[in-house]
Amino acid sequence: MGRDEFDVHEYVDRSTILQIDEVLQRAPALGGLAEILPVNFRNLPSSAISIADWLELTSTIDALVRTHAPVEGVVITHGTSTLEETAYFLHLTLKSDCALVMTGSHRPLGAVGSDAIPNLMSAVRVATSPDARGQGVLVVLSDEIHSAREVTKSSSSHAVPFRTPELGMLGVLDAAGAVAFYRRTTRKHTVDTPFDLSGISDLPRVDIVYSHIGSDGTAVSAFVAAGARGIVSAGFPPDLPTRAERAQLEKAREAGIVIVQCSRAGSGKIARRSSLRERGIVTADNLTPQKARILTMLALSQTRDPATIQEFFNRF
Repeated sequence: MGRDEFDVHEYVDRSTILQIDEVLQRAPALGGLAEILPVNFRNLPSSAISIADWLELTSTIDALVRTHAPVEGVVITHGTSTLEETAYFLHLTLKSDCALVMTGSHRPLGAVGSDAIPNLMSAVRVATSPDARGQGVLVVLSDEIHSAREVTKSSSSHAVPFRTPELGMLGVLDAAGAVAFYRRTTRKHTVDTPFDLSGISDLPRVDIVYSHIGSDGTAVSAFVAAGARGIVSAGFPPDLPTRAERAQLEKAREAGIVIVQCSRAGSGKIARRSSLRERGIVTADNLTPQKARILTMLALSQTRDPATIQEFFNRF
């Protein structure tokens, strides 16, 4: 909630974050779509979310689904700044095949033209659709349905800021609220991943090095000194760090740190060239740097073998 109905910008510094039951009080029509059990988890701006929050959120959702079975679907509300990262983390770690949907809003609740309640209603409709089961975590905003693996926030100001580059959305909701899927993701997720987080209180440190002209590799050295067990190189498209960065990345790899190569372009599949393969560099498929980091952290909780981690990127 912003300061007034015209606050669509300053609210990021001075907002009041409502509990989910308070949000539902502003949308009584949702009760006609489903029997809703509101669960308050955290009242945080999305930029403040930590790995500890992710771990607890995963265990909380899994426990709720078991305790209240059968559950038709779960809807998670989230700030849009980091929504795609939380969505992909849950996509890889939740152990349920019920409908799992995340949503947020471009404009805050209470502002003129807010999309908060329409997006929440769309999310509930998708969560009650039988076609949403078994598709992992779905991101629903602006009447569009996206896969958590592929979606990204592509604009800081556009009214429809979420996009799935190249591949496109999975489906839509029409003007009558009907849910229509047109494709499914084929990558493994949720119940078909090996990422069991029970008993885990933290994940291995993984950092991102963002290439730019003149980069001398200082960031790589700093991350190694800070204890990174993995480094994601967001290189010049298609997959090129600077020469100085490459030298530092090679030193890190020789020290046993897993190096994952991706592109700062934000889309496009990284081909595993022979030089990358021979040097034991993992390629990130078509994942963005921030999502490659998530998969690398989870992979390192299982293994430090680059070949096995490469298989994870090929499958998930």
